[in-house]
Amino acid sequence: MLTLQAVVTLLAIPVAISVAHTDATRAGIVGGALALAGLLIAGLLRYRWAYVAGSVLQILVIATGFVVPVMFFLGVIFGALWAASIWVGRRVEGAQPR
Repeated sequence: MLTLQAVVTLLAIPVAISVAHTDATRAGIVGGALALAGLLIAGLLRYRWAYVAGSVLQILVIATGFVVPVMFFLGVIFGALWAASIWVGRRVEGAQPR
């Protein structure tokens, strides 16, 4: 989920520049940092704190909707997918082997 979200966040950079008329440097730094954070957190999910960091990242991505309004929608979608992934992961880990 976080890797796909990183791709979407990177794709939002040109939208922020061309449609929302955001400064290109600022859009690149913020979007790039969020995408890089998503990739790093995805690689660190073996640690418990990374799940909290991933949840914080979801809030930050939703907040980018103040610049690119469609990110409100996409952020909520990815947030729901993130929550569902955690829920399914816990169910699988708690399942008894046959």
